[in-house]
Amino acid sequence: MQDGKSATTVTDKLSENIRQFADMVLKERPMHRNFLTASLECITSEEAQHLDDYISFCLLRKLTIKYLSTCYSTIVEDTMREQIYFQKHHHYRYSSFAEVSGHVYFNDEYMSHYMYGLALTSFLWPNHLALFRFFKSTLPKNMSGKYLEIGPGHGYFFMTAMALSSYQRFLGVDISDTSIAMTKDLLDHFWKDKQKKFELQCLDFLAADLLSEKFDAIVMGEVLEHVEHPELFLQKIYRIAKKDTHIFVTTCINAPAIDHIYLFKNQEQIECLFKDCGFRIKKELIRPYEGKTLQESQQQSLAVNVAYVLEKQ
Repeated sequence: MQDGKSATTVTDKLSENIRQFADMVLKERPMHRNFLTASLECITSEEAQHLDDYISFCLLRKLTIKYLSTCYSTIVEDTMREQIYFQKHHHYRYSSFAEVSGHVYFNDEYMSHYMYGLALTSFLWPNHLALFRFFKSTLPKNMSGKYLEIGPGHGYFFMTAMALSSYQRFLGVDISDTSIAMTKDLLDHFWKDKQKKFELQCLDFLAADLLSEKFDAIVMGEVLEHVEHPELFLQKIYRIAKKDTHIFVTTCINAPAIDHIYLFKNQEQIECLFKDCGFRIKKELIRPYEGKTLQESQQQSLAVNVAYVLEKQ
């Protein structure tokens, strides 16, 4: 699509909610037109329905399209600002949890903007959508037992696991009260199957007393880059995983964000860390920067998103 066409033309095959959201975003950020247009053209009809359902859920919670547009723009603006800093200095702005926790995780207003915006990028950013599709395609559908998610955030992956898998008990742990509340709101609205039990706890995964039980599935999306010692998280996952536990982990390379503090510079660093912590890789998804090859992304220090299905060695 050429610049100058209206957002309505871009999204005329989509729902009214999505068209209004796209119009609002482009009214505030006209330079975002080509990116948003391409993203909306790439989502499937099923994904568009899920996006519409999510926006409808937000509207029922008395949020507005303008508020959701502001949340999405918060992610865009923060990411652009951190990318500029990273390209200039070749390191992330912050390197400790203490530097970001007050502004991000324990700031309810900012965290709400951040989580709603991040949920929307799961549909509208090709790299995030690719991770979500990989998560769904690799999630065991017929396995039973206990599912653990470390850092459910906005809750969409957690809810999807409940809908698609046969696990009977689901536990989500997150350090943010806001994230726990948002995940609970999402499940209370969409989840009607009382046969599956879920529990959400606001706590530090490393301090949590989870070692007395083993889990059949462990999911940790976009956590390793947020912590000072990612090896400690992987080591604890190893201890609470069974030999055949489904382990799904995502992270990123050269991907600055306001709360990213651990910098992975290449794929080899991540995979060596997995090996050192006792894991082998079963499946992987390596998603270069949009429009670039993996080699170009590496040479230019552009963001690469990665997802892995792991097993214990």
